[in-house]
Amino acid sequence: MSGDITRDSAEGSSRSSNNHHNQPQTTAPLSRYESQKRRDWNTFGQYLKNQRPPVALSHCSCNHVLDFLRYLDQFGKTKVHLHGCVFFGQPDPPAPCTCPLRQAWGSLDALIGRLRAAYEEHGGAPETNPFGNGAIRVYLREVRDCQAKARGIPYRKKKKKKKKTQIKPNVDEPMPSSKQQLSSLAA
Repeated sequence: MSGDITRDSAEGSSRSSNNHHNQPQTTAPLSRYESQKRRDWNTFGQYLKNQRPPVALSHCSCNHVLDFLRYLDQFGKTKVHLHGCVFFGQPDPPAPCTCPLRQAWGSLDALIGRLRAAYEEHGGAPETNPFGNGAIRVYLREVRDCQAKARGIPYRKKKKKKKKTQIKPNVDEPMPSSKQQLSSLAA
């Protein structure tokens, strides 16, 4: 009998943990964005641990983030033509070439946004967030411009649509006549 107590306490009371696993969990599944953010955060943390010597998150700087972005380029799927390539500046090249595959600018921009949010969710102060550093924004702008030139497609920022506000006439006031409207325009 004492063997059962010892075994239960050593296993962390397996009877209660077995019942816990049989109950349905009430937590909602993560959204796609939250899943990506968690995966990106874990990937960046693993990248820092693999550095020689390993880098603690508290000692992470924008230089580590820039190195991480450059490291990710090797896994990219976007063809970025070099200046000497005959297809440089052509949106749809007619034949394959040996130019490198890189991470697309949009992917890097979204990644930085997710990592910036994850950093602050994990207790980092916005003022010390290495993902929000100006050097990161400069790097992303250079990547965007370089990729746009290599493809021959200039980047254009999307314009926000303005909401049209309709002016509702006041029902209590009479509508001005066309003569009154013309006289107010002439004045």
